[in-house]
Amino acid sequence: MNLYIFNQTRRGAVFGVGTYIRELTAALKENDINVCVVNLVSEKSQIEIEIIEGIKYWDFPLAIFDQRTTSNEKQWELYFRNIVYLLQLHIEDKTNLIFHLNFYECGTLAEKLKNVFDCRIVAVSHFSEWGFTIYDNVPRLRGILNNDFSDSLSENVRKSFEIERSFYRKVDHIISLSYYMKEIMCRDYGLNASKISIIPNGVCDVTNKKSSIKYLRKKWNLQSGEKVILFAGRIDEVKGVVFLIKAFREVLKKLQHCRLIVAGSGNYDICFKEAKDNCTKITFTGLLEKSDLYELYQIADVGVIPSLFEPFGYVAVEMMMHNLPIVATATSGLNEVVDNDCGLKIPIIVQSDKVKIDTKFLAKNILYLLENPTEAKQMGEKGRRRYLHNYSSDIFCGNMLQLYQSLYH
Repeated sequence: MNLYIFNQTRRGAVFGVGTYIRELTAALKENDINVCVVNLVSEKSQIEIEIIEGIKYWDFPLAIFDQRTTSNEKQWELYFRNIVYLLQLHIEDKTNLIFHLNFYECGTLAEKLKNVFDCRIVAVSHFSEWGFTIYDNVPRLRGILNNDFSDSLSENVRKSFEIERSFYRKVDHIISLSYYMKEIMCRDYGLNASKISIIPNGVCDVTNKKSSIKYLRKKWNLQSGEKVILFAGRIDEVKGVVFLIKAFREVLKKLQHCRLIVAGSGNYDICFKEAKDNCTKITFTGLLEKSDLYELYQIADVGVIPSLFEPFGYVAVEMMMHNLPIVATATSGLNEVVDNDCGLKIPIIVQSDKVKIDTKFLAKNILYLLENPTEAKQMGEKGRRRYLHNYSSDIFCGNMLQLYQSLYH
């Protein structure tokens, strides 16, 4: 089998999609399969090919076009045409050829690949642009698709939705990360259920690298007995971090000796205004290396994921892997990753034009885990078992291999 996994240098490559491709290649490299990662829109100055730990990587920078004579749509068409031409020259073994696409803007690429190669194309529904715009508000999405609204936001949602739907209709098979998204793809995108497989993401187990909690608390300059509430992720409105800061204010009214750590990069301005009266109790770390983030998972008392829309939730899986009890919103794919045994759920409040969280209820659940360490520990242990049974690298690898093999049977 010859598998070509396509990546792009863009926001998703830094966060969820980049993690997905790293975990996928790591899971597959010990199997009898030829894997190549094709990096589109590479930041390298020229086309490069290198092999790292048995995986081949091809980097294709974006060509420079004359903006005055070439439209953005035409530029992408030419870029994808050139990529397919170069692949045609350099792919020697075309047996059981599979192209694995990870971005819905690649409809033209899918078409050109099908025209040139005897291949199968699989796509992953990592995210939807409407989810980052209107969050987990499916009634509003359906109203927009029915042309109930004519504002610019609705026009943009309709446009991106149609691009996404067109892309999925061109591929041979689709991977959905959740039942939530598969249902929407069948009902609203009009896709055949037999064309969609549900395969949750997986994460390599690193808990054998644990350090002493006492050592780590000293390293991170935590005070003796100070409780740690951890948020990890992009600082963005869709991640609900502002609701968490509001809830933390309520937590401090009852428990002064605790700290909120916000680990991630993004739009900090949305946090600072809300946090000004308790900023000395909040630590903003910026984007961390995985090794540093995993240390924070080990010393945290509670992990909080207050997302307004979350197609999957890598952070939740990493927290479960580290026995960390979770408080999470019951939204989209995240609601399936975190069950009631390993986390306390916060329902999102869906209104006609917005989605929000009851911050007092969020604070109440955080306080419960901080004040009931025995129950919190049991919840963390159950989360660890859930990770092993559903989201380990071995489970993920087995599911992906089974899907790839089915494409040629």
